[in-house]
Amino acid sequence: MNERVLTPRNRGFLFLDSHPAGCERLVADMWEACPTPGTEPQGDGPVALVIGSSAGYGLAATLAGLKRAGIRGICVSFEKAPTARRTATAGWYRTAATADLARAAGRDLVFLNGDAFSDAMKDQVADLLEQRFGGRLDHLIYSVAAPRRTDPDTGTTYASVLKPIGRADRTKTLVFDDEGHGEVREVETAPAEGDDVEQTVAVMGGADWERWIDHLAGRGLLADGFATAALSYIGSSLTSAIYRQGTIGAAKAHLEDTARTLDERLAKTVGGRAVTSVNGAAVTQSSTAIPGIALYTGLLRGVLGEGLVPPIHQLAALWDQLTGAAPLALDDEGRVRLDTFELTDEVQAAVAERWESATTATIADLADLDWFRAEVRRLYGFSVPGVDYAAPVATEVPWPDHTL
Repeated sequence: MNERVLTPRNRGFLFLDSHPAGCERLVADMWEACPTPGTEPQGDGPVALVIGSSAGYGLAATLAGLKRAGIRGICVSFEKAPTARRTATAGWYRTAATADLARAAGRDLVFLNGDAFSDAMKDQVADLLEQRFGGRLDHLIYSVAAPRRTDPDTGTTYASVLKPIGRADRTKTLVFDDEGHGEVREVETAPAEGDDVEQTVAVMGGADWERWIDHLAGRGLLADGFATAALSYIGSSLTSAIYRQGTIGAAKAHLEDTARTLDERLAKTVGGRAVTSVNGAAVTQSSTAIPGIALYTGLLRGVLGEGLVPPIHQLAALWDQLTGAAPLALDDEGRVRLDTFELTDEVQAAVAERWESATTATIADLADLDWFRAEVRRLYGFSVPGVDYAAPVATEVPWPDHTL
């Protein structure tokens, strides 16, 4: 196998390589951090499908589902294999580590790599459910963040954009220089134009989630009491112009509308439920691309410290609600709210005060920069405690084999 010493090479928040051992240890740490259920899952466990399982909240959903609910089933993601010049993507290595944990836990979890938007992937999943998992699906978690989507019916490819709606937005944002020092800059993002909103909704809204449900229902695979959740975010008024009131916010609103439509339909057909789960702020590969979100998250950590609830704890709570271990608690819009720790008046006032005072000269005192910088590096398997980064590591890690 190809072994070499890997050092982080990055362009801003984007890293060119990922570290297999660091990704493996990160997954193990998330597993350990997931609260152990009062009663260990027994028997075969519910059959689940996690779409977008290799990163961020989707990875947390997979690990929490394994530990809290004893799920078996199928996970779908889109990752790149290692080459002679580059390592695999971090999600590739995280998936391999997750598969090892699933085997150790005695759970039959299949990992598929490909385009979740395609009907070919939907057919492959449906076939596996029929052939391997008794022809029934109990839960579906939808956690997809993508730059583009091709509509299987029309062949049209849509591209998502991160833009405000109506007028340009000027906001503070956080960057790091070559020495790792935090800098606060102002950036201006031009407003959406043409069909930017429609394109973003077509990629990040509820169309594909609904297509998955329709496809699986058409094959008679939804179990009685089937429950599905799409993962979402609302966030602070400090970032709302670029997020909740911007193009991505329009997509999230469409996702929530889709949930209400699906909820009515599933209740009638299989006694099921469909909800959106509004999660709290976290450092993810997708969130670091949004202007202002990095600064906001760093300041939020500065205010909350260890009170910032990690994704694995949030998804443990979601699984408890989906499986009936805890009551399903919904807001007036029918959404599960896992972000309440973040959006209290007291916390938001404290973050807003720091936001107003944030400059390059003051940011080190206002935000937890060491934590934020380390979290970004950990997304790619670097800065993970307990990993010897001076040691050569094998980069040619195989994708998990799902043959019986």
